[in-house]
Amino acid sequence: MTESIHDLGQGFWSIRGDLRIGGVLNVGTQASLVRLRTGRFVMLDSYPLSGAIRDTVMDLTDGGRAVEAVLNLHPFHTLHCAATARDFPDAALFGSHRHRLRHPDLNWRPEPVESPEVQDMFAGDLTFSLPRGIDYVSRNERVHAGSLLAWHPASRTLHVDDTINLMPVPRLLRGVFPNPRVFLHPTLPQALLPQAGAVRDFRDWLQGLAGLTRDLRWLCAAHSGLREFEPGQFKGELLAAFRRVEDKLAKAEARRG
Repeated sequence: MTESIHDLGQGFWSIRGDLRIGGVLNVGTQASLVRLRTGRFVMLDSYPLSGAIRDTVMDLTDGGRAVEAVLNLHPFHTLHCAATARDFPDAALFGSHRHRLRHPDLNWRPEPVESPEVQDMFAGDLTFSLPRGIDYVSRNERVHAGSLLAWHPASRTLHVDDTINLMPVPRLLRGVFPNPRVFLHPTLPQALLPQAGAVRDFRDWLQGLAGLTRDLRWLCAAHSGLREFEPGQFKGELLAAFRRVEDKLAKAEARRG
């Protein structure tokens, strides 16, 4: 994976970044730049900008001055918050309570990023969706299934960190399977809330998301890339991904009960 920026149209740019585990394995990460109807911008998630990507973002945003807010959507994606806050010092900085705990020195807005207040602030341009039935911030540091998803209707783009992923296709198989497969985060069973009906709540949320994004064109997934869909295609693949893990989720819920 190499760093890149992709103009998806209608005021949405996907930034594909590098994230190396142990300094070796590059699992990738992402951020997105969204132009609001006002002409100003928001950043979805944080990433240290450099080189041509930085030049492009700064050219679009009047040297960063037109960036109104930075919205850190995934509570466990905290490595780059300080770098992005430095790049856009005048932008309102939003995050979960875990972001604030990890970076208490940054000037966070008091409203949690997942709150209705933040949803209302950007309702003209973005729709946020918080999964039901699973933890947003798990007490298990290894469970990253929960995240806040951002839907941009103008470009028909869904920005999602970890909850929904794309399975890369090995080069030798791309003639048979040209597109990455949609799948749900493998820690989803551990993320289930300890209450009856958690799987049902997650399923109902996922079905609602499939309806909201029924004409989706672009899926931006944090560690696994960017994929274009035909209208209606994503809904079927998303629900199929749930069916593949439904039995596992039901067993996990039963064990907790």
